[in-house]
Amino acid sequence: MSGRLAAFAGSTPNIGTSLTAFGTAYRIAALTGRRVGYLCLNLKSAKTHLYLGVDKPDITLDGLRPELRAGTLTADKLRQYAFRSPKLGGLNVLFGNMAREQAEYYEAEDMLKLLAASREAFDLTIADVSAYWDNAATVCAMREADDKFLVTTDNLSHFQEDVHRWTGQVGSMFGIMPEQFQLVLLQGTHRLTGGFRVKEIRKETGCSEFTELRLMESVHLQLDSGRLDEWLAAEERNAAAFDAIASPLLTKLNWAERLQKTERPWMRRLMVHRRREK
Repeated sequence: MSGRLAAFAGSTPNIGTSLTAFGTAYRIAALTGRRVGYLCLNLKSAKTHLYLGVDKPDITLDGLRPELRAGTLTADKLRQYAFRSPKLGGLNVLFGNMAREQAEYYEAEDMLKLLAASREAFDLTIADVSAYWDNAATVCAMREADDKFLVTTDNLSHFQEDVHRWTGQVGSMFGIMPEQFQLVLLQGTHRLTGGFRVKEIRKETGCSEFTELRLMESVHLQLDSGRLDEWLAAEERNAAAFDAIASPLLTKLNWAERLQKTERPWMRRLMVHRRREK
């Protein structure tokens, strides 16, 4: 059976979209033991390898371009090309495009082949794409995704101007409407809101589903030092910060029921609690 695809786009660059996508992927992989794939599809600003302390990745997205063009990339090959480490558990990571000058040369057919191979290779694929909609990776991943996440902040220019100009105007050209997105509002622990309420942000963006994600300030230090995987694995509460996104996804996947057979009684209690909340 084909695996599920979830795509994460930011309303604005450099607000924490990659961290949100990666943390969610790690959390689901750690909880379930399932094969989860993380695709870095930021064609001009791939940094996942740096967050994991890998200065020179052996294989990156641009290295797969010949196989994508030839149509020879298979699920087995993609699993072999993905980066894995003991700290990441069942998470498989495809590092992004290092040849930034070639970003414009990726065609829709290339992305569709990659996404198809990833669906076959993994039970769940998390695609992290650019905030800009002027490339095949963002458009194709968002069109193909079963679950579409739009990450933003309570900064007015982020959830109003940028969402309208990119996600709204360009996305609608490809049949992707605002109501198809689940909005993820990032809030730092010490962040002062601009006075905009959740209701106002939802109305402005047109997104029907809404999730708030509050991350500890310390996580940004881990990004800079290349120890994101260590931070996630170090303490339960670090990875649990992404439950606001991971838990609903598990429910859609029907993996919550499969967790009943695992040795994680605390997770069973969490899922039962969240179902009661609904």
